[in-house]
Parts: sequence; structure tokens; C-alpha cells
Amino acid sequence: MSKIGEKPVLIKPENKLSQESDILTVSGPLGEVKIKIPNGISLNISEKEVLVLRANDEKKVKSCHGTIARLIENAVKGTTEGFTKVLEVFGTGYRVQMEGTTLVLNVGFSHQVRFPTPEGIKIETLENIKIKVFGVNKEIVGTIADKIKKIKVPDSYKGKGIRYQGEILKLKPGKAAAKAGAATGGK
Repeated sequence: MSKIGEKPVLIKPENKLSQESDILTVSGPLGEVKIKIPNGISLNISEKEVLVLRANDEKKVKSCHGTIARLIENAVKGTTEGFTKVLEVFGTGYRVQMEGTTLVLNVGFSHQVRFPTPEGIKIETLENIKIKVFGVNKEIVGTIADKIKKIKVPDSYKGKGIRYQGEILKLKPGKAAAKAGAATGGK
């Protein structure tokens, strides 16, 4: 049996869970998240915890068992605390700003890139070089942060572009460094 699926999901006092056929709705102070429960998976909801049970040992049901438990756990955390991803913009003259609900990026193109804020997501700019993406659904927050990062992927030589806060890039040596290494025999 799935060790992750066996663990009960603890519910915080400010959360409300309701199940209507195959849709579980988790609501809290920050919003609500809906999770589709697949066939073969059932939920035992009490006041303080949710147990995820499976009907049989078919491969598809077994693979969904732990996943559904963690999706419920993420929904509980998201509706009470929320999820945040922070992106940093590196490059001379690169900057970001908000115009209403639209993120405006100046990242080395001949034009400004405008990124509209999707529903259920909050985007903030910090110090004109950081972008903070906040929301209740972990999957959507990660997807939006990835879409913003793909606007200007970091250059592999100078590191200019958009990257996650704390992400470390392995930069390639330039032509001068490569020639110097070849002249000394690669030492």
C-alpha cells in the first residue's frame, strides 16, 4: 500500500471541506480549490483529518492514491497560507513593473513584454528586479512562474534573463577563456 496515501491529511480549523460526487472543494480564508477525485478512490472526511482510501489494487488506482492525498494537503495549505514563487531579473537595464494588473517586462527586446495577471493569481514587483507570484493553487502558481521565466530564459554565457530566486546557473566560458584553455593544454 502507498505509504504517502496511508498518511491522514490534517485539516486546519479554518478550512472547510465538502464533497459533491467526484469533486472535493477545499475552502479557507484565502480562497478555494477544487480537486477531481478519480474512480476507485474514496475519502473519509472527519473534523480534523481526511483519509484517502482506494477500492482495489489496480495499477491506475494505486498510482492515484498518494497523489490525491498530497493534492488535498496542498489545497489545505494553499487556502490558509498560499504559495509563492519569486523570480529575479538579471541584466543591465532589465527591469519589471506593474501597470494595473499587467506585468510589464523590459528584458532586452526592442519592445516591452506585457503579461496579464491570470484570475486567482497575484503578481507583485519588488525593487524593479524581482517578481513575486502568489496564489492558492500550487500547480497554477508554478505554471505562471514558469511562463514568466520563459519570456527571457537566462543566457548560458552571461546569465542575463529571468530565473528563480536562489537558482544557480552554470555559466559556459566565453571564447577568450576557451582559447586560453586550449593554449595551455586545458590545464
